[in-house]
Amino acid sequence: MAQSENILTTITHVGDSNTQTHTGDKFKGDGYYGRSDGLHTIQINLNDFIGTIAMEGTLASTPTDDDWFTIPLGTGNTSMDTTGLIGEATVSGITHSTSNSTSSTKNFTGNYVWIRAKITNWTAGSITNIKLNH
Repeated sequence: MAQSENILTTITHVGDSNTQTHTGDKFKGDGYYGRSDGLHTIQINLNDFIGTIAMEGTLASTPTDDDWFTIPLGTGNTSMDTTGLIGEATVSGITHSTSNSTSSTKNFTGNYVWIRAKITNWTAGSITNIKLNH
C-alpha cells in the first residue's frame, strides 16, 4: 500500500543575503517496511526559492550523521532545476529557481530505510512543502 506524507513543511529564508542550510527530519522509506520495489516519488512546492534541495537516504536502521548519502534524482549524473529542466550536473538534486511559484516531481528507486531533505546554498524564498510517496 502506498504511503504519502509531508517530509518538510513551510520554511522561509530569513530574507537577508546570507546562505542558509537546513536538514529535515528522517522519514521511513521503502526499506524500512521491507518493500522490494523501492519506488519513491517526491513533490516539491516552492515560492521564489533560490538554493539547492537534495534528497538523502540511508540504509542504517539507526543512522548517525555519517550514514547519510545523496540520492541520485534521475539517470546518471543529472539534476533537475525547479523550472523542470534536466541537465548535466555534478550533484544530483533540485536547484535554483527564480520563478514565483514552482512545483516539481521526481521519482527515485532504492530500498532506503530512512529518507530526508537537505537544503543548501539557500539565499531566498520559501519551501511550501515536500511530499514523499512510496
